Amino acid sequence: MAQKTKPLVEVAAKTEDGRVPLGIMNTKQALDLPDELDVEISHPDKEPGATDHFIDKEELRSVGRKARGKQ
Repeated sequence: MAQKTKPLVEVAAKTEDGRVPLGIMNTKQALDLPDELDVEISHPDKEPGATDHFIDKEELRSVGRKARGKQ
């Protein structure tokens, strides 16, 4: 049986000086970041580190719920 993997996303903190890359994470790791940390997350349908399509944690949760509903 194939093991399902969580999509990878790029996570960057938003600061006064612009975006500061935090790294590539799976979606669960990105969602587990503290809510106090202002981050933008690459869309999980895009290639992490190679896209300019960023979303916030709430939208990532929404995308995750839709993906689980399609299974």
